[in-house]
Amino acid sequence: MNVVDPDGMLPRRPRRGPEALRPGRLLRALPTPHGTPFTFCYALVLLATAIYTDYGDEATVNQLLRESSTDAAHLAEQPLLVLLASALWIAGGLYSLYGILFVLVLSALERRTGGARTAGVFLLGHVLATLATELPVAGAVAAGQLPEASLHRLDYGISFGVMACVGALAGLLGPRAKWTVLGLAFLMCAQDLVEFADPLASWGHPIALLTGMACWGLLRDKGPAAASAADGAVPGPLRAPPEAREGGPAGAPQQCPGGTVAGRGVREEALQRGCAQRAGQEVPVRAERSQPQAARDVVRVEDDLRDAHGGEAGGVGVAPRVPGAVPLAGSADGGGQQRRRDADALQTGR
Repeated sequence: MNVVDPDGMLPRRPRRGPEALRPGRLLRALPTPHGTPFTFCYALVLLATAIYTDYGDEATVNQLLRESSTDAAHLAEQPLLVLLASALWIAGGLYSLYGILFVLVLSALERRTGGARTAGVFLLGHVLATLATELPVAGAVAAGQLPEASLHRLDYGISFGVMACVGALAGLLGPRAKWTVLGLAFLMCAQDLVEFADPLASWGHPIALLTGMACWGLLRDKGPAAASAADGAVPGPLRAPPEAREGGPAGAPQQCPGGTVAGRGVREEALQRGCAQRAGQEVPVRAERSQPQAARDVVRVEDDLRDAHGGEAGGVGVAPRVPGAVPLAGSADGGGQQRRRDADALQTGR
């Protein structure tokens, strides 16, 4: 009895795990100068300052960090300068978790909303969370509840802006990914509040996250793809070229189904016949309805002249003959001699 290996009968499924992750898919998550210029340039600046923080002169680094701190004293003296300068450093240097989140989150957000909106969300979360944590400190010092030394503290980094971008990005994802990202973000904020190592930063992170979530209505359906879709008008249904219609305006140019345009003054009957001949079809056309109104009027005038002169009037444009008596039925030449005598009498005046 032969035993058949079941693995030889069924195709093997591809293994899932680190081997299934392709380098190309990982590289697409990183910022690029063309796809995500804001994140790419900002990441280069943060990389330079992080390297300098780890390997630069310690005294110089400490001096720069103190001057870039967004404490209450610096915010009262030069708020704009310190708000911008504090966002040029990564707390923790090259190995900070927020540095990795910055690259991944801001790249994904910029691909969906553009560089301007990404920068706006980052700056909004950075500024609002900083003011929400530092202004109460200034008020508490003024009220005498905190010592004056609380006005001078070291506060810098990009964590507030990154958390705001995390909250904004969650609103652009699907339901499952959205709540997964928000769940992880709130767990990080809860851990900070439990440890309470830095009270101001611990409260600033959930404030920044909520700030990003408040931007959902401004970011949805307003990304570069949607904006391009809004700029480009949706083309309407294509219409066939207008065919010659009965009862159209006299003298207006008409167009055959084959593309031949009839000039002004051409009868619709000739137009339809020509179009039918080119198409290899035979289209019956009634003469009365196919003729323009002006042509029918000319025919009626011609018929009236012929009836008034006893059928002796010529066609339109031909000089009519001299009217004479109605030819007698019994005359030999049908009244021709009588007409000649009448013409001679008119010319001699007799």
